[in-house]
Amino acid sequence: MVAIEFVRPCGQDGFTPTSVGGNWESRPAGDACGAGHSQRSPAGVRRGVDVTVTATRISRPAPGRDLAAAEEAAAAFLTALGIDLDTDSLAGTPRRMARAYVELLTPRDFQLTTFDNDEGYDELVLARGIPIRSVCEHHLLPFVGVAHVGYLPGDRILGLSKLARVVELFAHGPQVQERLTKQVADWLHTQLRPKGVGVVIEAEHLCMTLRGVQAAGARTITSTMLGSLRADPRSRTEFFALAGLTPR
Repeated sequence: MVAIEFVRPCGQDGFTPTSVGGNWESRPAGDACGAGHSQRSPAGVRRGVDVTVTATRISRPAPGRDLAAAEEAAAAFLTALGIDLDTDSLAGTPRRMARAYVELLTPRDFQLTTFDNDEGYDELVLARGIPIRSVCEHHLLPFVGVAHVGYLPGDRILGLSKLARVVELFAHGPQVQERLTKQVADWLHTQLRPKGVGVVIEAEHLCMTLRGVQAAGARTITSTMLGSLRADPRSRTEFFALAGLTPR
């Protein structure tokens, strides 16, 4: 998958996507020329220490979409399967189907906010049970579950709600769970430069429970550990314990 660098050009309010290899990157909102952007916290100075807040607008540019064409294709698809659309109940189904997939495949924009780790916090920060929904790229059926995302802070800490936002950023699109897990971990590692990152995803794949083997209730678990959470067995064990999982 080609990564996207979101850059805010001089004199413009939006971001222009630029294809780059390897990582998702971004520059701070207001960093028109790459000079860096920071602002004081509303409290200004706390105990004589300047607190900087860095805000970066994150978005994924939507490819060209044609809802009318998608609705026509959905109608043709359902008709080819022998479904009669000439009823009050089914007449609007192609339209609803097209709009549902747009919603499933489109992440919301958000503001990535980081703060100085001015207290030198060096223990795990973990958000457990983040709801996740994505679409299997092999059958275009949803998979749903939860993500446990944590990191050991370095110089910056992340606004807590943003962990869920990052999960959504990568989940909303055709995906496989293994790639999704690694993308979230790699992105956080690149953006925050923490001492360690851990991501575990538990999900039920409808392509496996509703069709084929029909293994109802089966859940798939994937994990990615980076930095000290991979290298240090004690940190790794703590992460799995706090996430409510059996450490490996």
